[in-house]
Amino acid sequence: MTIRNTIAAWLGRADTDARAETAEADRQAGRKSFAPPAGTLVFSGAGSDAWTERSYPALARTGFMQNPVVYRSVRMIAETAAAIPMLLYDGTAEIEDHPLIELLRRPNAATDGSGLVETLCGHLLLSGNAYLEAGMLAGEIRALHALRPDRVRVVEDRDGWPEAYEYRVGGSVRRIAAEGQGDKPAPLLHVRLFHPLADIAGYPPLAAAQTALDLHNAASRWNKSLLDNSARPSGALVYKPADGGNLAPDQFDRLKAELETGYAGSARAGRPMLLEGGLDWKAMALSPKDMDFVEARNGAARDIALAFGVPPMLLGIPGDATYSNYTEANRALYRLTVLPLLNRLCGAIGDWLGGHYGLPRLQLRADLDRVDGLSAEREALWARVSGVDFLSRDEKRQAVGYGTGR
Repeated sequence: MTIRNTIAAWLGRADTDARAETAEADRQAGRKSFAPPAGTLVFSGAGSDAWTERSYPALARTGFMQNPVVYRSVRMIAETAAAIPMLLYDGTAEIEDHPLIELLRRPNAATDGSGLVETLCGHLLLSGNAYLEAGMLAGEIRALHALRPDRVRVVEDRDGWPEAYEYRVGGSVRRIAAEGQGDKPAPLLHVRLFHPLADIAGYPPLAAAQTALDLHNAASRWNKSLLDNSARPSGALVYKPADGGNLAPDQFDRLKAELETGYAGSARAGRPMLLEGGLDWKAMALSPKDMDFVEARNGAARDIALAFGVPPMLLGIPGDATYSNYTEANRALYRLTVLPLLNRLCGAIGDWLGGHYGLPRLQLRADLDRVDGLSAEREALWARVSGVDFLSRDEKRQAVGYGTGR
């Protein structure tokens, strides 16, 4: 008895050690050990996690080109900013006739001024970086071109500052100096959004909404697959032979592999199964009400709109009551999103072009008097100023943004 007990104990320890080694190997290989009840094979239909890359091409493709919320948010911000006229000032005096005005009206032969601003805003929203190159001829700017951010690479010096920019198209690489000659600025203007972990690169709003973007896209694909396959739920495959017993280990592994390859993933969601030999299918999935894909998609859409600064009401997303009416939401879009972005571009472009023309006091400003979305604020300001009796006519004109009368 003593020998048999010793052998049994040794075998038990060996079996325990073998299971521990198998579990450790599975853990190192990224697999989870699975020990279902005898005769039951639970199938969840879940695949491995897949997240969108944060590169500009990946975000542009899966976001702007495949997601309606991202597409509409970017288009709304960029088109609204491009529709606001810009004025040129030398200090506090407005300039009505200057070569820079004509250059901004027609920056190149293929693009007008509104198209250039729309492109730059789109690059900032999707990439966090915008590049504007000046086409020089005989020392003068003759054209402005917006460069795609994914084609531009910043060349850093030993201290981490930009030394040059490389613009690559196919197999052709063109090097652009990061500093100008003499008192002239560089021929390339780099505008970037704030990035907490990078000095010379911007962080795009779409990257902050990457999780919501993937959730929204995955919910759309999953719902489409369920509709294509009659919305059949997942569950457990139970083996109940007439004479009792369990599946052999090789049979269990083969059946599990067939289920994973044939029925896992959104592309094969709800595919009907053909069962035989004592196999029974038990549905275990949650009901559509419990899963509530629609509300999950709406929540992801609101997160995407939040990252871009667009009121969800303007995108037609239900369930948002932040703003009392459409007019208030539209005014919030101008004040909180469009105008800060446009002022950022106007300040950078104005200083850059002013340096090229030798006029460092030149400034570009948005013409807020021609913004229809701010008409209510403008009327309220005029009413308040006109009712003040201790200001002269010229002082009232200055208070509302106009120069003194002539």
